Amino acid sequence: MGFLQSILKQSPFRGTMPAGRVPLFARGRPSLPFPHPWNYHQPIRILDSFFWRADEVSGPARHTRYLDVPGFDPILVTRDPRLIRAISTITSDQPGHFDRDTLPSSGIARATGQDTLLYSNGASWKHQKKIATPPFARTTLFQPERFHDFESLFRHTVAQRLEVMQRRLQEQSSSAAPPNTAALDVELEPEIKALMLEMLVNCFFGAQISYDEIYDRYVPALDRVIAHIVRDTVLTNVGVPLHRLPAFTSGLKKDQQAKLIFEELTDRVIAQRSACTGLWGHFKSDASDDALRGNIRVFLAGALEATTSYASWAIAHLARHPHIQSRLYAEIHSINEYSPEVLARCTVLNSVLDETLRLTPSLYFHPRRATAETQIDLGPLPGTTEPQTFIIPKGTHILLDVWHANRHEDHWGVTKTGYRADEFHPERSEKLATQDRGDFLHFGFGHGPRFCPGKNLGQLEVALVVGACVKLFEFESLTNSIVPRAGVSTKPLDGVRVNLRPRVMNAAPIQTASEPGNSVSAASSPATRCPFGFGGKSQ
Repeated sequence: MGFLQSILKQSPFRGTMPAGRVPLFARGRPSLPFPHPWNYHQPIRILDSFFWRADEVSGPARHTRYLDVPGFDPILVTRDPRLIRAISTITSDQPGHFDRDTLPSSGIARATGQDTLLYSNGASWKHQKKIATPPFARTTLFQPERFHDFESLFRHTVAQRLEVMQRRLQEQSSSAAPPNTAALDVELEPEIKALMLEMLVNCFFGAQISYDEIYDRYVPALDRVIAHIVRDTVLTNVGVPLHRLPAFTSGLKKDQQAKLIFEELTDRVIAQRSACTGLWGHFKSDASDDALRGNIRVFLAGALEATTSYASWAIAHLARHPHIQSRLYAEIHSINEYSPEVLARCTVLNSVLDETLRLTPSLYFHPRRATAETQIDLGPLPGTTEPQTFIIPKGTHILLDVWHANRHEDHWGVTKTGYRADEFHPERSEKLATQDRGDFLHFGFGHGPRFCPGKNLGQLEVALVVGACVKLFEFESLTNSIVPRAGVSTKPLDGVRVNLRPRVMNAAPIQTASEPGNSVSAASSPATRCPFGFGGKSQ
């Protein structure tokens, strides 16, 4: 019946809520509505193609679209926040609930292993969640006796990296130049990657790896593995792991070498478990090291991707909005020690981070798959009384398109929030904080049972990095607009290129938190490399 429906172009979805059909081919559309060897590196354009001319339609069908090709399971893409929320809420290990669709993450599974929290479903997912997530929980990170040491190490690491940058800027300053005018034209993303990975492996896992080694060896290897993951997901259908593929090309040889370096980093991190360094001491599980290996790979790669994306977008937005940067500096310039209570009081910082996740989420869609025919009941539309129902057939591939949901005027625009949906306005978050925010979810860390387990750690890392940068430096973008690029996550296409100036010339050295006897301090000493890309030109 499904095949005949496809031939006759009948919708496979039933209920009172319609979905718009997307043709396989259409003249003038930005892309074909599926990934292939010539468009896989432009995934946002693929999502754009689902909503090509959709705004010419009224009602729910403008936000929920489907592709139905005979012989294949239907693909549903929705930018309707109500549907995104409902499907996310009923994604779990329960019978009849939605699974995480593994098709878009097949390349990740081949690089990290299938037995992970990211890739597994059902009972396996529940088991992985039990053994892998305790150290990332808020109850672990934000216990007062634990948080102080952990936050101090984070701040110590961030401050040392930025102190080197501050000294270099002071050295670049001409004695004839007016105060605060020395600037460097720099690309921040490469250094954000290294800093995020350093904080994870040294502060969180308690390893002792120098900044130079992280920058020169491990970040390039992880970058290459992640790039391969994106290509592999689309181009490889045989399911053969990277290390087992014949090295036909020099590029593939480099990919395989990068995978070996990734394994080396994983080994160094897991080795700290027996010593109970970092937060390993709070990891209570009888799972073997081998059982944890896949999840450690996911956390390491995820740290490089998701937190780098989050911090990069926040700094990129602030670089284009100097008045917001000034407001944030006024709020945090006198803060010398962060705590959960202090972070909660930083209303401007939290609004900046919240708006960053709304407008430019790291994960631009969340994949789901219907394990059974499922009816979703939604409330009536404004001005109507009829409840809406949407029945999704078993096997449907679902893309919860949070990128387009968060940017559409219908959901986040002037009428509902007072600001344009496609613009960066942290004031939006401050305004909504005084109202009932039940209908305003940006899904930046997902939603429901399968929300991101690294949410609390990511929020802490990015708050510290963004806060420290704003406290020490003024930064201005070289362009007004931001063009996104997308792979596993989204990032600014320009690599966060800015003009960077110290806020106070000839300032005293940054006061860093000392940790006598801590095994991380030796690895976190100021590096010989100048952080934040000092190959740039001074102006």
